[in-house]
Amino acid sequence: MKLSALRYLVAFSDQLSFSRAAEQCQVSHPSLSVALQRLEEELGVILIDRSKHHMSLTEVGERMVTQARKSLEEVGCIETVAQSGKDPLDDTFRLGIIHTIAPYLLPDLIPALHRVAPGLTLYIEESMTALLADYLKYGTVDGAIVALPFDIPGIATQALYDEVFEVAVPKGHPWAARKHIGASEIGSEDVLVLKAGNCFREQVLDACPEISHTNTSRHQGHSIETIRAMVASGYGISVLPKSALSELYQSDLVVSIPFEDPPPLRRVALAWRRSSVHEKVVQVLLQAVHAMNKSAYKIVH
Repeated sequence: MKLSALRYLVAFSDQLSFSRAAEQCQVSHPSLSVALQRLEEELGVILIDRSKHHMSLTEVGERMVTQARKSLEEVGCIETVAQSGKDPLDDTFRLGIIHTIAPYLLPDLIPALHRVAPGLTLYIEESMTALLADYLKYGTVDGAIVALPFDIPGIATQALYDEVFEVAVPKGHPWAARKHIGASEIGSEDVLVLKAGNCFREQVLDACPEISHTNTSRHQGHSIETIRAMVASGYGISVLPKSALSELYQSDLVVSIPFEDPPPLRRVALAWRRSSVHEKVVQVLLQAVHAMNKSAYKIVH
């Protein structure tokens, strides 16, 4: 019996979908499906009810998942013991990071981390918050940079910085010359937001509840860069994190305007499994973030 098959079974239990479980485990759909079929053949039982309109775990499948979770947790403990004899700053650290942070933070974080821990090799896994929570629980990544709240049993968090939001409008928009925008004014415009399932979308809708009715596909995009391009084309306005509107990403076609005080913001944090990550790695990551000295971020000490 392969450990990978147990991981696939647990992922299926979480997602009740072969495709989503495969995404969670970072393997192809066919690979995961075949591995689970072989596990069933090896054990001589049916673990997954594959009816035409609905898939679910069988009764024995449910019991297998309960035991598989315990086994995978024990394997994680063994790996931790094995790693304890190594210098954690001379090893590889698998860092997850959400899509709306990765492109704007990593160009500064990676050089800063190399300066404080030159022997630490960083492996980056960019994904959505829900998937990163699973990756942390099952050891696919060692730590993750996410937006709070992020309340996962067994996962520790340390706030890194606060990042304010700003309004992005197309060049020539009536607001383009304004110094500040009130959050209550946003609802009067065609507002572009990320698609459902993205935590930044929810943060924007919480900050500007007047636009919470925005649910048509014509006002949605898959990424911040798509939203920025839509703003540049005059399709609407948007609310974006300040790091995405910094000098490196400025466009003559897009004007960024601060919110009136107090501006909406998000708190970004480092998350890691309490049982597996060496405190020295956490500290050098915090040190690297503090050393960046970026105007878009207000460091949390």
